[in-house]
Amino acid sequence: MEKTYETLQLECLGELATIVINRPGSLNALNTQVVADLAQFVADIRSPEGQEVRSILITGAGEKAFAAGADIRELASMGPDEAEAHSAAMQDLTRVLETLDLPVIACVNGFALGGGLELALACDFIYATQNAKFGLPEVGLGLIPGFGGTVRLPQRVGPGRAKELIYTGRSIGAAEALRIGLANAVFATKDDMLDAAAATCREISAKSPAAVANAKRTVDAALGLPTGEGLRLERRAFGQAFTTLDSRIGREAFLDKVAPAFTGH
Repeated sequence: MEKTYETLQLECLGELATIVINRPGSLNALNTQVVADLAQFVADIRSPEGQEVRSILITGAGEKAFAAGADIRELASMGPDEAEAHSAAMQDLTRVLETLDLPVIACVNGFALGGGLELALACDFIYATQNAKFGLPEVGLGLIPGFGGTVRLPQRVGPGRAKELIYTGRSIGAAEALRIGLANAVFATKDDMLDAAAATCREISAKSPAAVANAKRTVDAALGLPTGEGLRLERRAFGQAFTTLDSRIGREAFLDKVAPAFTGH
């Protein structure tokens, strides 16, 4: 897939697409153009041209920031209606991103604050460098998180820890993020992190794309449901898996002791 964006750099290596938020002079702050470019990228991934992509990495340019939040210069002049519309645009982006039928890994280098953390939370999981800093500082501006933070952070780390971080506006380092389950892994350098994330993507890509998509939909749909309802949802998804070509390929390959050649169907 070959696409260009005003504020993003895209690198596609086979089935892996790496998207880099490229505003290092502004610590990769998420202005309206970044949001528009990310939305266009997701639309491109969902188009026929993007069908060869099986996994996505999202990171920030440079060493200082993944994304240091929304662009405060833009927010400073907004009224309530403009602010709600801006929130809706970013929420729409994160919702479409998290419902993609493929894995998305946020690779956090440096600051992931405000909207930057909210973007990372819309990804399936988060890898981080040792210099990563996570936080939702909006209350210090008289605001609240508006790009999904009040919804997704409690899902990720539990309501008690999420409320503490949101109410205080406190930032935490990579080690604390790992301890509370916000980050999945922490690495010494950005290159180490990207290499590990790419290796994870290759590992996932060797599995059935249809099954990975089914598992992602099932996990996300079951979040917050009572156990009985979640189990009913899971068994329906389990039965649906048996309708796929990948399921037949996988079972036959196992019995024949050969590597499966999955099709994604």
